[in-house]
Amino acid sequence: MSGNEAIARGLYEAGVRFAAAYPGTPSTEIMEEYSKYEGVYAEWSPNEKVALEVAIGAALAGEKAVAVMKHVGVNVAADPLFTVSYTGTNGALVIITADDPSLHSSQNEQDNRNYAKFSKIPMLEPADAEEAKEFIKLAFEISEKFDTPVFLRTTTRVSHSKSVVSPADPLPYKDKTAITYNAAKYVMVPANARIRRVEVEKRMQLLKSFAENFSENKMEINNPDIGIITAGMPYNYAKDVFPDYSYLKLGMVYPLPEKLIRDFAARVKNIYVVEELDPFLEEQIKAMGIKVTGKEIFPYTNEFDPGIIQNAINKLNKPANLPTKNVPPRPPNLCPGCPHRGLFYTLKKLKVFVTGDIGCYTLSFLKPLEGLHSTICMGASIGMAHGMSKALKEKGKGKIVGVIGDSTFIHSGITPLLNMAYNKSNAVIIICDNSTTAMTGMQEHPATGYTLLGEETIKLDLKVLVAALGIKNIRVVDPYDLKTTRTVIKEELTKDGPSVVISQRPCVLFKRAKTKPQKPLQVDPEKCTGCKVCLGLGCPPISWKKMEKKEGSKREGVSFIDENLCNGCGLCLQLCKFGAIK
Repeated sequence: MSGNEAIARGLYEAGVRFAAAYPGTPSTEIMEEYSKYEGVYAEWSPNEKVALEVAIGAALAGEKAVAVMKHVGVNVAADPLFTVSYTGTNGALVIITADDPSLHSSQNEQDNRNYAKFSKIPMLEPADAEEAKEFIKLAFEISEKFDTPVFLRTTTRVSHSKSVVSPADPLPYKDKTAITYNAAKYVMVPANARIRRVEVEKRMQLLKSFAENFSENKMEINNPDIGIITAGMPYNYAKDVFPDYSYLKLGMVYPLPEKLIRDFAARVKNIYVVEELDPFLEEQIKAMGIKVTGKEIFPYTNEFDPGIIQNAINKLNKPANLPTKNVPPRPPNLCPGCPHRGLFYTLKKLKVFVTGDIGCYTLSFLKPLEGLHSTICMGASIGMAHGMSKALKEKGKGKIVGVIGDSTFIHSGITPLLNMAYNKSNAVIIICDNSTTAMTGMQEHPATGYTLLGEETIKLDLKVLVAALGIKNIRVVDPYDLKTTRTVIKEELTKDGPSVVISQRPCVLFKRAKTKPQKPLQVDPEKCTGCKVCLGLGCPPISWKKMEKKEGSKREGVSFIDENLCNGCGLCLQLCKFGAIK
């Protein structure tokens, strides 16, 4: 199993029947796999804050509940996170954070072990899929024993790599749901919160004692000259290249077992702390007065691999010793026929500043589209577009556009759009509505009309919602129609007040799309003038073929369309002025 599949299995084996999440790589598959088990309740919530609040509610009602998100999702969920540390859970609550060293699919590389220390919530970190399955069970045991939420931290490599897993029979589900009325514990007004704050410190002392004998904090004494303290996937890398060294492998990365660490330090001569990203373990161990070597030789950024660890410890200033293959560069690109392509081609031609957001359309910043100019976080495009329009005043009137996907708009775009209406913005917002959460693999959201479990439900009408927020200028366009899309956006750029354009066309990979597949297009090389206008779309099926110049001809080549990739969206057909595409 992959780590994500193993976590889903571990939840089921632990008797967990309640989960809420928002999709985000590298965590998405946990919920997709978990929802397949019989008798579970699983939902895609509008965002991570809502998902955690839903899980907290279930836990307070006596359930074993889990909230699942990627690392930046914890930023969104931080508000309830810090306070549920005070209230405790009644049932049991685990928060899964999937970190992304090397930023494979993220806008930052934050180390969420810091959230455990900041919020005073214990954190476990597995090193492979088998541990991932078992650690989720341990996390729920700890949550129930200490009346605390518990973090389970994975990284991209643990989430997506596969290893052998031994399934076990699931615990029989016990319906323990019962509301407990205890305002002093659950109503966090200052008078109650001050008392609960003291309880958190008492709990931390108990957890520190528990960590000393926690079964997954394991000491391996081999060669006493070198000791390595590590956790998670870096343990596998280090063990790979230095199998004879001594190890202290931490399964619980917060709180740390101070006595166990001191015992290990007394048994070895030199200690290396091997950890990706921040010096989280290193700083705490040095604060104990123990001399260790860490980030002075190991990098702060990106994933580790066996070669990086080997070279750092051996003081070899050379790249990791990994096998290499000559693979042609393949930059990320929007899919053939992607509805976003025509929109961003149009925005580039209109020469407006486009504040971007998190989604497939973020790729439109690349050449040749270059139709997006900023991306910060989920929902930021709308607030930034408003802020820029206000800062530029009359100079920027009609010149700022913000773009946001339908799922991202529901996640965190509604509030800033309300702010635009309330504070009389002059920006134009384009909702890229492709009827799914496309970037993470076609997940449902409130505007698709289906739940994670495949049940039909209400379908949010984005146009009605936008109108309810106070936006008066609302237009709907089909981004496959380049002429109309350009005309509508130009008109909205000249209007006073905020405007919203809904660019509406299902994702080409959408499983419920009603549109019939179109015939692929082709180029007539006799009619192609070699103007290269169609290449400006950056569409994967379109390529350039060089040719020998004929006498009297300026052509250096012609466009070519790969019929195996083309799905006939027709954008290039609209651009060709010479009738060469048919």
